[in-house]
Amino acid sequence: MSAAIVGARETEMVGVIPDKSAIELHAEAARAALADAGLTKDDIDGVLCAGQSPVAVAEYLGITPTYIDGTSVGGCSFMIHVRHAAAAIAAGLCTTALVTHGESGRSRVGMGGFGQSPQMLGSQFESPYGVAGPPTRFTLPFLRHMHEYGTTHEQLASVAVATRRWAETNPRAMMREPITVDDVLNSRIIAYPFHLLECCLVTDGGGALVVVSAERAKDFPKKPVYVLGTGESSEHSMISQMHDFTESRAFKVSGASAFAEAGIERSDIDHAMFYDAFAHTPMFALEALGFVGKGESGPFFEEMRTAPGGDFPLNTNGGGLSYTHTGMYGMFAIQESVRQLRGEAANQLPGVRTSIAHGVGGMFHAAGTLILTNDERA
Repeated sequence: MSAAIVGARETEMVGVIPDKSAIELHAEAARAALADAGLTKDDIDGVLCAGQSPVAVAEYLGITPTYIDGTSVGGCSFMIHVRHAAAAIAAGLCTTALVTHGESGRSRVGMGGFGQSPQMLGSQFESPYGVAGPPTRFTLPFLRHMHEYGTTHEQLASVAVATRRWAETNPRAMMREPITVDDVLNSRIIAYPFHLLECCLVTDGGGALVVVSAERAKDFPKKPVYVLGTGESSEHSMISQMHDFTESRAFKVSGASAFAEAGIERSDIDHAMFYDAFAHTPMFALEALGFVGKGESGPFFEEMRTAPGGDFPLNTNGGGLSYTHTGMYGMFAIQESVRQLRGEAANQLPGVRTSIAHGVGGMFHAAGTLILTNDERA
């Protein structure tokens, strides 16, 4: 282990924050994470972020860093930032890295417009045929999964139901009303076969992390969370070029890298956070990361094995489907992994030693994976 997370906090609110811009949310989260670590901005020499330029964030916070990283490949960017921060620290490029996230995804304060630039490949070769946004792109892989493996509407709906059960007991979750499979299937169709309750929330908020070397980890107020394994990958820029609609190559490469680096088995994972922009993304992650075989994720979720009381606790904050989803959700997945490993989660599980946080960027375009532990001996 070369690095550890010693500060982790979200913005005071997640949900609807109409009075703060995106960069203000970055700053609010950064200050909270620094306080959590017992540090000030003057201790930071590495700044990593997505959505905003790291130059702008560093300027806003009054930091003059020796290392900056603006990797922005979608919602998994923050998993990749932690990986890059660990590498930079090991290489001596910085000593104390700050990873920030802030988005006004719902209120759109300080955010750019929607749509692709005309020169992008998707604008030229997909948009003319009616591919207009995430729901119309993300439906394609799942439709093929249904065709190949007999995955059902009820199984997809079960993902949303299981995730909502965690949100019911999380006071910070935006959606806490209990739902059933029938409720999901009776919500309006957004893009076949996705119903409204199978699509992520659209919210405002942010989060930040402080990363240092493992050797320094015990010098901070909170229990350190060690970075045990990391991975990243990318596959395509257009959904039509996905090599196999039933699986994500980027997921497989990123996950395999993280497990190889961690040197542990899938059975060693106590807790998981799989990015759920739509209900099928955790299904694809479950298969690609090797927790179940191809085509087996549908029955797994239908049995409520990921819900409270199940043997595979997943998305215990309520996920992007019910907790919050600002547009790039990966930071919030990492935050919940850290909370579980510190013993601070709203839905705290007993005896959590390892947690995996896995994210997707775009429509299976990219992936980032972190395996985290609270055991310094791991």
